[in-house]
Amino acid sequence: MLLENRNAVVYGGGGAIGGAVARAFAREGARVFVAGRTRAPLERTADAIREAGGRADVAEVDALDEAAVDALADRMAADAGSIDVSFNAIGVGDVQGTPMIEMSAADYLRPIEIATRSTFLTARAAARHMVRQGSGVILFFGGDGDPIREYSIGGFQVALGAAEAMRRQLSAELGKHGVRAVTLRTGGVPESIPAGTPGGDEIVAGLTASTLLGRTATLADVGNVAAFVASDLARTMTAATVNISAGALVD
Repeated sequence: MLLENRNAVVYGGGGAIGGAVARAFAREGARVFVAGRTRAPLERTADAIREAGGRADVAEVDALDEAAVDALADRMAADAGSIDVSFNAIGVGDVQGTPMIEMSAADYLRPIEIATRSTFLTARAAARHMVRQGSGVILFFGGDGDPIREYSIGGFQVALGAAEAMRRQLSAELGKHGVRAVTLRTGGVPESIPAGTPGGDEIVAGLTASTLLGRTATLADVGNVAAFVASDLARTMTAATVNISAGALVD
């Protein structure tokens, strides 16, 4: 197994992306701390992991709460012995489908503020322990992208760009301590779009049409690649993005 005897924390582990990654980590042998604000979806992810024979702990924590995030990292390190992987996949409250010129400043700025704060707090908390142990992987989700001409995404792309800039800087600062930082880029995962989303069918069709392979990444694809990147098989990968967009994003 790729992550045997490793300890991973997944913020937003009750969501579609976070849950898929948490399950993949557990399948590959990691003990997974499934973290988030709302307990019920976290328990569902943890139950699925346990039913499959994996190990999962539920941590009810707000990724925007500095003291709570630091406390979780400290508890995890003390209980499990290490923090080997950290992944932040919390929702950022973005408003999509509204042209920027019709959007309030609050709606535009919300995802930028949430993504920047939560990414910084969760990465910092994990990195402090990783530096002391001389190893670890911090995974980011999103990455930079070209403007979308036919759809309005508000501040979401700016939020992804901010997190990507943070990943680059962390890579430079943490590499000498044996800590890696890598971004997963998907170009959009249709399975993660909530049912009933206005224009959902059109969004999925557009995501698929933009790929070179004629299909988009699935949640399972995201989990599989995340587990690989977090493992020692990818130990030379840092300061990098991993493109799993099926060609929607061209490097």
